[in-house]
Amino acid sequence: MKIVDVRATTVAVPLEAPLRHAMGTHWGRFVRTIVEIETDDGAIGLGEMGGGGESAENGIRALKPYLLGHDPLQLEQLYWKICNPTASLYNNRAQLHAAIEFACMDLAGKRLGVRACDLLGGSLRESVPFASYLFYRYPDPKTGRGGEETAEEMVSHARTLKAQHGFRTHKLKGGVFPPDHDLEVYLALAAAFPGDSLRIDPNTAWSVEDSIRIGRAIEHLRNDYYEDPCWGLEGMRRVRSFVKVPTATNTAVVNFEQLAACIRLDAIDVILLDTTFWGGLREAWKAGVVCEKFQRGISVHSSGELGIQLATMLHLGAALPNLSFAADAHYHHLTDDIIQGGKLPYSGGEIAVPAGPGLGVELDRDKLRQYAELYQREGGYQYDRDPERPEWFSMVPERRFAQPKKRR
Repeated sequence: MKIVDVRATTVAVPLEAPLRHAMGTHWGRFVRTIVEIETDDGAIGLGEMGGGGESAENGIRALKPYLLGHDPLQLEQLYWKICNPTASLYNNRAQLHAAIEFACMDLAGKRLGVRACDLLGGSLRESVPFASYLFYRYPDPKTGRGGEETAEEMVSHARTLKAQHGFRTHKLKGGVFPPDHDLEVYLALAAAFPGDSLRIDPNTAWSVEDSIRIGRAIEHLRNDYYEDPCWGLEGMRRVRSFVKVPTATNTAVVNFEQLAACIRLDAIDVILLDTTFWGGLREAWKAGVVCEKFQRGISVHSSGELGIQLATMLHLGAALPNLSFAADAHYHHLTDDIIQGGKLPYSGGEIAVPAGPGLGVELDRDKLRQYAELYQREGGYQYDRDPERPEWFSMVPERRFAQPKKRR
């Protein structure tokens, strides 16, 4: 089995409503690049990465000389071909490698008749729990959804998602409004769902001092962890020394050098593993093994997935022995998907690990064409900008917060 072709297609898949976050906004759609790798026996493996357009597609195509003739079963060779130290120094290829590795693991699983999680040692669970992932949203005139700002609106939104999908964990994406507004919303969620666990993620928008103040104000709640309230290992280490809630990150620790520093500094308790940010499904799983040996908590992070990357998250979650928290997913905010059968369903707040070989999902060619055409019509967007605040831009560590327009 040898690789004979590599293809990349950019798609835009609509969201129910634009999602606001500390760094900007998802402008009502996710823009993703779908990667297809074909072998000499006609098999096709699927991958996915964030972003799209010429830069992403050309990034994948530029690696074609490294891939032609490669055996997809040789995953370690693949890593060193693409992510060797020189390449990492001059142009970080980790996320490109991730999309290609997904496709190669898909091909390897199909060839061997096993699932991607079996290539990591096998599954320890057949479904993965997820958190509700609550965003402040701009209203969307097409769907009639969104517009949540106040505590009451966010609780109502959480109730709807719990009724639809069965979530037992609720994650608030903060950092858009001032810290005290997020605190008010978080306390309201705790009161509304006394039996469920909670987590908050301001995306590093707060100062260390505000992070300590808010952290102390939520210590009495049923918190999973306190995710990235401020920036960097040193800031998080300081917060951890003052607040009695486990800290978590997906920004300060996204590679093995940072993981080693985190462990040496005793800086952060829970590492959030992203199959794209870490450079692939295998790399994220390896990081989980390191965390297990050093008794660090882990969870599965979401970077805004369609069904292909969601499948990698499910296979990762299936194979991790130390997965003690519900995973994150933006998935329930999507209106559709590009995989056959439509969106993977939630049941009791969980999604089943795909049963088929490889990643266990296949492309719906009509949907791929439909959403590639949507991208051609609407184009991409600047993730780190807010369409309703054109003069605003994100700053670290001092933020310029939005002010809620609605009065409670």
